[in-house]
Amino acid sequence: MPAETRGLRVTRAVAAGIDGRSAASLHPDLRTFTADLVRPYGLPLREDLLAEGAGHDYAEMAAGLLERALPGGEPADLLILAFSSPDVRPAAPASLRLSRHCPGQPTAFAVCDQGSATAFAALRIAAAHHRTGGCRRAVVVLAEQSALHHRPAAPVELPAEHRAVVLVCEEAPGEGMRVRQQAQPDGAQALRAVREEHRRLGPGAGLLLAADLAGSPEGAGAARPGQPFTGVWSLLADRLPGDGPLLVADHDRRLGRLSTLTLP
Repeated sequence: MPAETRGLRVTRAVAAGIDGRSAASLHPDLRTFTADLVRPYGLPLREDLLAEGAGHDYAEMAAGLLERALPGGEPADLLILAFSSPDVRPAAPASLRLSRHCPGQPTAFAVCDQGSATAFAALRIAAAHHRTGGCRRAVVVLAEQSALHHRPAAPVELPAEHRAVVLVCEEAPGEGMRVRQQAQPDGAQALRAVREEHRRLGPGAGLLLAADLAGSPEGAGAARPGQPFTGVWSLLADRLPGDGPLLVADHDRRLGRLSTLTLP
């Protein structure tokens, strides 16, 4: 008799906007690090933001959400911090600091530098780790803070507020979550690809789209603008636990990357 199929899937999520700023945003190391980072590219610093102490620490932002996402001290085997905009404590590994707030003292690391596709990459890593047999519960922390302490080389959309989302991924009977990522520079073609993938899921399947996927199909949930990294995941937090298959899609126009998550 074949063994029961068990997969990893997102079972719950907690999202919240974070007010204020972190003390680390006024630390002189932030200026030193940022200046070293941008000097080879000739980009100027945002002296106004550095002087006023704008920005938030990702470990501080997410620590309180972990308590809400894992009530009763449920242990995790893996913790992944995913972010797109830089942290204000670049010298301190926020993922390791967060692991100390997470029951089970999970293996922890961070994923970045992939735009909005970073969140999907983190979920792919969690699913791959589960397949090794060493992960029954994974926590994926998504965070974005609204301050960029240098002038970007090209226009970028900055978050309207500091915001964090914690996704709890657990082993369950049946098929696990499926993440697909592909090069797709054209926004209209990306939306057509999402529609086709959604159609294949069958009638009744849900669809959640990031704000930059314009022209969303009827009945789809669209993330609010202003949160380019966490927007669609905040929307997912409002929908879980769900009933039936669900497709989550995001398209990073700057990097030309289409990413989708299918939850059975």
